[in-house]
Parts: sequence; C-alpha cells; structure tokens
Amino acid sequence: MSEAENTPGASASRSAAAVVPLRSPSPPQQVAFDRHELRELFSVYGRMVACGEWRDYALDFTKDRAVFSVFRRSHEYPLYRIEKTPKLARRQGAYSVTGAAGQVLKRGHELARVLAVLEKPVKLVVG
Repeated sequence: MSEAENTPGASASRSAAAVVPLRSPSPPQQVAFDRHELRELFSVYGRMVACGEWRDYALDFTKDRAVFSVFRRSHEYPLYRIEKTPKLARRQGAYSVTGAAGQVLKRGHELARVLAVLEKPVKLVVG
C-alpha cells in the first residue's frame, strides 16, 4: 500500500468521489433563428425600411417559438409577425407570416418562400 492510501482521509475521498450529486434540471431550451434565417429576415426588413414602410422590429424567443415582429412605429401593434415553430415543421411548415389582424398570410417549410408574401410587386414605369 502506498503512503496516500494509509492516510485516514484517503478512504473518505475515494467514497465521496463515488457519490454523484443530483443535477438540477436544465433550463428549457429556447427556439431561436439561426444565422441564415436572420440574414433573410434582415434582408427583407432592410428593403422595407428603405421604402419607408417599416421602422422598428422586435425579436421574441420562447420555449416553443421564435417571433420576428415588424412595426410601422415602435409604439403600435406589429404589422407582421414572422414565426418559427419547430413543432409544426413536419405538418404545415415551421415558418409563418401573420398579419396585424391575426390572419395567417403564408405558412411553409422554407423561410424565403414564406417571406415572399411581404415583398411588394415590382411596378413598371413607362416614361
């Protein structure tokens, strides 16, 4: 036996190492937009700000969905809410655009196609 094993505290430290304290449950995961999704969202947002249509945005993250809200003014209700709900990914699609009155304007599996509903049609200028 080595000298460390003969010390009285050595057996206590070995038995204490075998006891694993209970972990507290991990906090619930939040749903969030990834980098590519944010790039698409801010691309549309930037174009609409340049047109003067939108002025502010808000990001909300909860346990079951992530929401990108756009506003005409910061103190109003959102004009549109772009939501990512992973629970609906297989059925209806994870992404949806909801209007100010609460109606779902577009729902789908690809964010770019869902955001197309927010794009203004190009006007032909004859001069």
